[in-house]
Amino acid sequence: MKSLFFTKALAAAGMIVAATLGYSPAKADDARIIVVSHGQANDPFWSVVKNGVAAAGKDMNVTVEYRAPETFDMVAMSQLIDAAVNQKPAGLIVSIPDVSALGPSIKKAVAAGIPVISINSGSDVSKSLGALLHVGQDELDAGKAAGAKLKAMGGKVGLCVNQEVGNVSLDLRCKGFAEGFGGKVTVLPVSNEPSEVRAKVKAALASNADVDTVLALGAGTAGEPSVAAVKDAGKAGKINVATFDMSAGFLKSVAAGDAAFCIDQQQFLQGYLPVVFLANFARYGLIPGGNVASGPNLITRDKAAQVVELSAKGIR
Repeated sequence: MKSLFFTKALAAAGMIVAATLGYSPAKADDARIIVVSHGQANDPFWSVVKNGVAAAGKDMNVTVEYRAPETFDMVAMSQLIDAAVNQKPAGLIVSIPDVSALGPSIKKAVAAGIPVISINSGSDVSKSLGALLHVGQDELDAGKAAGAKLKAMGGKVGLCVNQEVGNVSLDLRCKGFAEGFGGKVTVLPVSNEPSEVRAKVKAALASNADVDTVLALGAGTAGEPSVAAVKDAGKAGKINVATFDMSAGFLKSVAAGDAAFCIDQQQFLQGYLPVVFLANFARYGLIPGGNVASGPNLITRDKAAQVVELSAKGIR
């Protein structure tokens, strides 16, 4: 019954038949779908994506495997994609943080007749590589929205805290932030180690007393330590701190008034929906006719308390 429900819902959303795309539906009952992301093991954001993948596999009664390199390593990720292609799954789900590094491997998957859906990063290159569609948000536009909101809050000098240097999507977030903000923006490269982020943000604030705005590019890895750094610097209430994505800790800071907002791209859906789409594709040759926007949504103080519990459960 659940499979029939999803099939009808997706058909109403504008599905198109597989024949128009040159793919042949696979046998579905034993279908295996492989997910390869760039998400690092200590990043809670990707734990939520993985939870979405697992939930969809259970709901759609298909086998799903989630794979990712231990660190932000594009060579290792391309090797994981190549290995997945060799296993000939019914579908492949990939994030695309670096098209030059991952593009050849993704094209190999498409050439082998494997249906590919991209998630999270790579919305601008997904179609050119042969992917069926992308599930995620437009990072440049999301950055612009964040910048405009922080500008409206009185910001003039900003800091963009990038915890994953080399990820093109995060570069687009900073670029969009600078465009929407309109003031002076400095990019602060850090790792995804919270203690390092805290120390570097505190040092950056000490070196430039004019900074009145901090935008982090990941809630658990950069957002929470940025809030802590502002408090360490004795500037709580004087500097607006916002972040891309959500964590229970950062949401609590928003609810308490210690942070401005989160930019929610609903990463649970980024894991969940592609599995649903590919399962229906394998069974019935159905697929949405275009990209699916999972965000952005700004979570401000009036909404933060409502989603803290779901975030703690690994859903938001």
